[in-house]
Formats: sequence, C-alpha cells, structure tokens
Amino acid sequence: MSIHRRLVAGLVGLTLLFGCERATENPVDAEIRPHWQPVALPMPEGPAGRLMLRDAVACADRWYLVGAVGGPDGATRPAVWTSTDALTWSTVRLAPSSYYGERAILYAAGCRDGRIAVIGAKAGGAHGNPRVRTWRQLPDGSLVEVSAEFELYGGPRAVNVSRVAGGPGGWLIAGGRESGAAVWRSPDAADFRIVENAPGLASDAGVRTSATDALAVPDGWLVGGSGRAEGRPDHDPLLWTSPDGLAWTRTALPATGEDEAVQRLARVGDSVLALGLRGGTFGAWRLDGTDPGGWQAAGRFGVAGAGAIAGVEAVTTYGGHVLAVSVAADGHRLWRSDGAARQWSGVALPVDVPPGGDTAASVAAMAGQAVMITDDGHGARAWQAAFPGTP
Repeated sequence: MSIHRRLVAGLVGLTLLFGCERATENPVDAEIRPHWQPVALPMPEGPAGRLMLRDAVACADRWYLVGAVGGPDGATRPAVWTSTDALTWSTVRLAPSSYYGERAILYAAGCRDGRIAVIGAKAGGAHGNPRVRTWRQLPDGSLVEVSAEFELYGGPRAVNVSRVAGGPGGWLIAGGRESGAAVWRSPDAADFRIVENAPGLASDAGVRTSATDALAVPDGWLVGGSGRAEGRPDHDPLLWTSPDGLAWTRTALPATGEDEAVQRLARVGDSVLALGLRGGTFGAWRLDGTDPGGWQAAGRFGVAGAGAIAGVEAVTTYGGHVLAVSVAADGHRLWRSDGAARQWSGVALPVDVPPGGDTAASVAAMAGQAVMITDDGHGARAWQAAFPGTP
C-alpha cells in the first residue's frame, strides 16, 4: 500500500479487505501501449532525497504532482511540481506553518478555478496517528498550509480524510468519523468546517457508512462510499447528494450481494461515473442525466485477488474517455474505457509497480495527453504520453 494509505490507514478509505476471487465479466481487450516518456522532476529546495509521488491532477492549463521528499533517516518534507506542457517541470514554493506540515506527505489534490487545494499527513504523536493538514494555493502560485485545530481532522472520532474536490460551491473533502461518512466544507480552502453526524450521510441504526471521494456537480455535491447493513458482512455501494454540503440524501447503487464500494468519482460529458470494488473485480456505475434513481451498473475490469487489499486509486477523463488506476494483489494497473464505461481495456504502464509497501500510482489527463506517476517504494518517476481520441 502506498505511503499515504499506510499513513492514513483507516483514514483513506479507498480499500477494502475481501476474500473472493473471480474472473472479470468483461475480458481485457488487447493491451493499449502508449509511448510513455520519462520526465525529469527537479529536486525541491533542501537536502536531496528520494522522491515520493502520490497524486497527479490537471487544473485549468497546468499539471500538478504532489508528494514529498524522503530522507534516509525516514524524515519527509512536502513537495509539489507543476508544468504547462507535461514535459518541463518546476517546483512549487510551499509555506508550511506547523511541525507536521513541515513533514507532511501530500497525497490528494483537487482543482477549482485554476487553483489547487491539497491534503497531506504525517504520522506522529503518542499513538502514531496521521496528523492531517490541508494546503491552499495563493494567486502567485505558491501553496500555504491552512491552520487547523487537531480535532478538525484527528482526535478520538477520526477515521479517514480521503479526497478533496473543488466546484462552484467552493471546496469539499470526503472522509469519515466514528459517526460514519463525513465531509469538510470551505468556500475558499482557507477555513474548512466539518459536517459530521449529518442525517442521511452519517451512519444510522441500519447502516454503517463511510465516504471516500467527492465531486462537484451542477446542482451541488456528490460523495461516494459504501455502507454495511446491520447483520451483513458485505458492503454496498452508496452515493450522497447535497446542494450545499450540509443537507444530504443517500442513494444506494445497484448491488449484487458481493463486497462493493464506490472509491472514485468522475464526470464524462453529461454523465457521472462511480468506480470501485465490485466483489472480486473492479467496476463502474453510470448516471446519465440528473435523476439519482437512474444509476446503472456498467462494466467490470481486472481481478482484485484473494485476500488482497484492493481499490480504484485514481480516475481521470479526457475527450469522452476514462482512465482508471487500480491496485490489487498483482500490483498497480491502468485501464481505459469510453464514457459509457461498459468495456475496459488494459493499458501498459511505463514500469511495473508492485503492491504493498510505500508504492503508489496515479494518472491525470487533458487535451489527449496523460501524465502518470509511479512509485515502487524505492523510487518515483513521472511520465508523459499522448492518448488518441478513440479506445
């Protein structure tokens, strides 16, 4: 598992344990082989060390990579890189303001109006729990740490702080507390306020809920996750909608009785896609239009593996197509589909990335071009490739 998932184990709720294995319903087509080109990332200011890459995002006309620099003694410091062409990269100036901010590993980034917001964490304290911090981007392009009380993200009620999304309504972070699924809201990424114990979002007498991703939609917010009904061992895929991040309505997606969970969300044209675990495979659900009751199960892809910690860890869209990164017993994998998400094809990675340890992979795309990050636990690389407009 990647360092940020290890640090936020139980915090980043994008993986589930399960013990079944079966073949994918949609056999993988002939593997797509992009011409991946390695790109050079400059060492951020400070001592040289191992680059640790965790997330990639396309924001307006720029690319961003987030992660950290790790030293031989286990010390880390946050790091961000940016590019306008995906080939030439520069570091982004960071202004941490706390002990854990100076040591954070940045693991999730979102975009709004050409600026990013980032989540990072570093394990610490008497119990070694992740100390979560967020960062916002200033007009000059630099990122500053956002001051926050410890119990905003941590404390005895903490469970997970997963993904951040931007939209017309501001910013939203998806995660969980002891009370179940929760979110954090902010108009400008400078002052997040928690929404926990919210009816329809948090757990209730019948279902224990958890949230893993957020997405801005035309009429507000969409949050994805899962729920486990009282007396049942398996999880069901759940979505929540809200006009303002305060009042939430829960929707159950088509389920099969297997362990299933929504782990990533994306928009493709007028459709919304939810991706995640579907039993022993990965899969997608699709909504065309705005009726919450119109969600349909789409295609499956990959094999999660018996007893593995597995999940969909990244999704990006371009030109009506979808790229998704999964991690399972056989390592990290890249997949592609059109917007219908019914048929998926395997895409060759630039290098093999095994599971476990401090490994990670993510992808971002725009204008027919993709940027990929790979981290095998010993070293991280960034890659660029052109993607054609048809699968």
